[in-house]
Amino acid sequence: MLMLSCKSSALRVLVVDDHELTRLTLQLAFSCQENIQVVGLASNGQEAVEMVKRCQPDVIVLDLHMPIMDGWSASSQIKIISPHTQILAYSSVEEANSPRATGMANFDDFCKKDAPTTELVALVRQLGHRSGDSKIAS
Repeated sequence: MLMLSCKSSALRVLVVDDHELTRLTLQLAFSCQENIQVVGLASNGQEAVEMVKRCQPDVIVLDLHMPIMDGWSASSQIKIISPHTQILAYSSVEEANSPRATGMANFDDFCKKDAPTTELVALVRQLGHRSGDSKIAS
């Protein structure tokens, strides 16, 4: 678990994936973007839940298949703690065809890992705008 700065006017993103290279690559991709700040990196769902309490990210890019706590379990806990945080399910498996697709209710959107970086960044920005709108409406 790596905590980064939690204070900024930029869109705050938490990256959660059990593969270190994926976490670091996503951190690099988001850090190159204007008005996006990676506030933390977590290697499993349990770490993600702990980091949400501290950093209050606007958007979480959440891998579904991880040890200790998977993305489905983590997303349920995160939505209880922080209902306005937008969660992007990020997986190499087509989850829409999965029997667990009914559990997608805690996810605000889905992105396959083979999607182009520009598509992922655009999706995170879109979710970030939703997060901001939800906070204003509260």
